[in-house]
Amino acid sequence: MLLTIDVGNTNITLGVFSGAELIASGRIASDPYRMADEYGLILSNLLPAKGIKTDQITAVAMCSVVPQMTATFVELCEKVLDLKPLIVGTGIKTGVRVLYDTPKDVGSDRIVDAVAAFKIYGGPCIVVDFGTATVFDAISEKGDYLGGAIAPGLDVSAESLYRATSQLRRVELKNPTEAIGKNTIHSLQSGLVLGYYDMVKGMISRFKHELGASSKVIATGGHAHLFDMENSLFDVIDLNLTLYGLRITYELNQ
Repeated sequence: MLLTIDVGNTNITLGVFSGAELIASGRIASDPYRMADEYGLILSNLLPAKGIKTDQITAVAMCSVVPQMTATFVELCEKVLDLKPLIVGTGIKTGVRVLYDTPKDVGSDRIVDAVAAFKIYGGPCIVVDFGTATVFDAISEKGDYLGGAIAPGLDVSAESLYRATSQLRRVELKNPTEAIGKNTIHSLQSGLVLGYYDMVKGMISRFKHELGASSKVIATGGHAHLFDMENSLFDVIDLNLTLYGLRITYELNQ
């Protein structure tokens, strides 16, 4: 079985594949100060809870956008699983040609998402990843990674607004029934959720103008479902896109 690990700034997403089938997945909070032994204990309890024994894991593939945590997870894999992980980065085959001005500047998670999006859904396509940052990526008809855009994530925006003001509060991020809020909570939800929705919709429109109107739009990340208000913004919502990209990348390197 293949264990896939996506180390992000807010969450660490884990997936276990038996062949091409994703048989288990889970998320834990990212903490750069947590030691490899601590994450090892979490993993040793999480896998059996999903019905998987640690000795059934025969390979590991991972991507990380948190450099200080990369070494932690390498140590974890070596200590707990006695395996050396494949880490997506320079020198790893992905099948995707990166046409960024400086290819090494593209986060490995963005490349892995592009790998999965093109392989599973075809091109041209647009990936919208709702993470700590909301990231838009463009993949050509031939599967080339063309570039993208990066905006503050919804949670980051909401928390920044709360911390920068003295009278505004934290609110539940959900769709309000009307754009014109009649109280502070509804006003915040309107500005945060509906305003953010229009930003996402506008960015998709701009990307399609440059990439092609027929481009598929694939959403992933924690808030993807929140923004599918009219069931028309995205063609596909695939919350496991990065995990599938890691599996495909691992197979390319065998």
